[in-house]
Amino acid sequence: MGARTTASATTTTAGILRPEDLARFARITRHPCAAEVADVVENYWSLTWALPGDSRYVSSTLPHPAANLSVERGAVRPEVTTPVVVTGVVTRRFDVELRGSGWVFAAKLKPGGLARLTGVPARASRDRTMAAAELFPADLVAKLAELDDTVPAAECVRAFDVVLGGLPRPADPDYHLVLRLVADMLADRELTQVGQVIERHGLGRRRLERLFAHYLGTTPKWVLARYRMHDVVARMDDGYAGSLAELAAEYGWYDQAHFGRDFRRLVGVSPSAYLARPKGGSPEVGPGVQV
Repeated sequence: MGARTTASATTTTAGILRPEDLARFARITRHPCAAEVADVVENYWSLTWALPGDSRYVSSTLPHPAANLSVERGAVRPEVTTPVVVTGVVTRRFDVELRGSGWVFAAKLKPGGLARLTGVPARASRDRTMAAAELFPADLVAKLAELDDTVPAAECVRAFDVVLGGLPRPADPDYHLVLRLVADMLADRELTQVGQVIERHGLGRRRLERLFAHYLGTTPKWVLARYRMHDVVARMDDGYAGSLAELAAEYGWYDQAHFGRDFRRLVGVSPSAYLARPKGGSPEVGPGVQV
């Protein structure tokens, strides 16, 4: 089984490491957005958890070329002290420690959506979690801050729809071009080289790289590599039993050694160690890959 995709051409739900373990300790649910904000929102998602005593769970996710706007209650986020936060495009494995009980409701924005909504280049938020008030109007942030786990999901969806729908979005053809490019990268897994994207879409390399730097804060090569790695990890989590050399070749790596280095750099362990991990983690130690 490959990447877990939804109806949106630029989204995937792949990337959660050891999803069967996360499901034992937390519940993640995805919710559709209104058509009025579908140009900037992939979907909404909520996460709830309740761990006993002093136990903890480390949830680990591989990066996506997308930012999130979230309301968080109970999450351990030393970077911020306010409940409404923005997490920019993360270029490395993203770890969050869960303790006690908590709740998160968030908008997963489309690739480039944060820059589209705020006008701020994506590099300003790359690899950062910050108070949403740094980028969004204070009155809109205050409306989201009223949400918590007592508010039904449908009302949370409406609140996010109203807040995001109320932000001005002037015509921006470059943003929509970026969406088409990312959608193509996601849909056609035979695209493994930036040169192929350039040839197919008739863009100069410098223009392509400037577009990705502004809207995503990353490079086209990075996006292509992330989607390939999502596919690989999804195959492993779905019970892949073949050879690592065959898996690497299937997803575009020319040799197993290169694949192993890329995998360890992003996931934190070797491909063989990830495949050999015990099933069913313990909340006392956290089944997510430890930093």
